[in-house]
Amino acid sequence: MKVSLITASYNSAATIEDTIKSVTSQTYKNIEYIIIDGASSDNTLDIANSCIEGEHVIFSAPDKGIYDAMNKGITAATGDVIGIINSDDMYQDMHVIKEVMSHFESDPELDIVYGDLVYVKADDVNKVVRKWHSAPYYPGFFEHANVPPHPTLFLRKKVYEKVGLFNLQYQLASDYEFMLRTFKKFNFKSLYIPRLMVKMRLGGATNKSLWNIFKGNKEILSAWRSNGLKVPFLLMPWRFMKRLIQFI
Repeated sequence: MKVSLITASYNSAATIEDTIKSVTSQTYKNIEYIIIDGASSDNTLDIANSCIEGEHVIFSAPDKGIYDAMNKGITAATGDVIGIINSDDMYQDMHVIKEVMSHFESDPELDIVYGDLVYVKADDVNKVVRKWHSAPYYPGFFEHANVPPHPTLFLRKKVYEKVGLFNLQYQLASDYEFMLRTFKKFNFKSLYIPRLMVKMRLGGATNKSLWNIFKGNKEILSAWRSNGLKVPFLLMPWRFMKRLIQFI
């Protein structure tokens, strides 16, 4: 089976080499790696071109933001399974993709695989700041403020074909809306692997400011309503508590 891994980048010269090397060092070799760059003005593309070879694609053009870039990558992907790794993140070790794909290969009915993630300091990826442990999906999963860490999410291509792409109406929570739509409105078979898969550098757009946090939460509430779902009464208190626990 082939897996397509997608990285959306924009002026990511300081971090993209770590991301690329975490992909190219994987022991699973049937990987199509797609980098969708938003016309970076730094040397992101020079670094990317110097680091990768083989069945990889680099495309650079202006876009409408990270979710638009992800949509372009998903549309271009030819793999049986698709994963997305951000340009400032990296896989925990060289066996992540091999383990993920072994589950897809052994269970033809399996549609979704996801695992755990840690937040690390931007200038020291060995310094863990927060730990995001997920859980197996169950009917009240999202109601209890659980969310699969998006960079650990691997989907069969047919899932995107059925569910659709990221909704560009959401600037900060399009990944949340997509996962809510996918898990709550469709009956896909999923598997949670209690294993650290991804290191994520702190500093993402959603948590960059109090205003972005407020706006992101507002988009999350909108995601429930736009999908015809009733917003859980305690969703925001649950989210605050779950985030607090990640620091412990």
